[in-house]
Amino acid sequence: MNISLIGFMGTGKSSVGQELAQNLDYKFVDLDEEIVKEDGRPIPDIFAEDGEDYFRDVETKVTEKIGSRDNQVIATGGGVILRDQNIANLKQNGIVILLQATPEEIYNRTKDDDNRPLLEVEDPLAKINSLLEERKESYQCTPYQIDTTELSIEEVVKKIEEIVAGSEFREK
Repeated sequence: MNISLIGFMGTGKSSVGQELAQNLDYKFVDLDEEIVKEDGRPIPDIFAEDGEDYFRDVETKVTEKIGSRDNQVIATGGGVILRDQNIANLKQNGIVILLQATPEEIYNRTKDDDNRPLLEVEDPLAKINSLLEERKESYQCTPYQIDTTELSIEEVVKKIEEIVAGSEFREK
């Protein structure tokens, strides 16, 4: 079984995913790192040189490959939900959990990170609000949702472990 963490950038997918993987003795997989390995370029370069559509094509190819493996905690990129096929790929062998946070918290967590090509705009908070609104419906692809705004990494990990323990995917 895999545990895939989806959600907007800055909601804690990577930091929570690493700790969760360690607790469960699973492999931690950062989807963005796998995309970089697959394509051979950093994500900002992929966006700048070939655009978002090309990036999403590579992302779909990588989710298909990764989704078929087992015993992984997968931290996805914020836009993975933009294609239904990605979610289907991630659900084929596990559970998908949405991590959320307020737009203000997302901004505070991402404002000093230069590796966020979608936020390289004049008003990043407005862009965050706009993207969250655009993606709102797509994020409803799973009933498992956790608001990380006021929680520590450890508290989020504990909530995920409780979800997994009570889900249809728990190991016998």
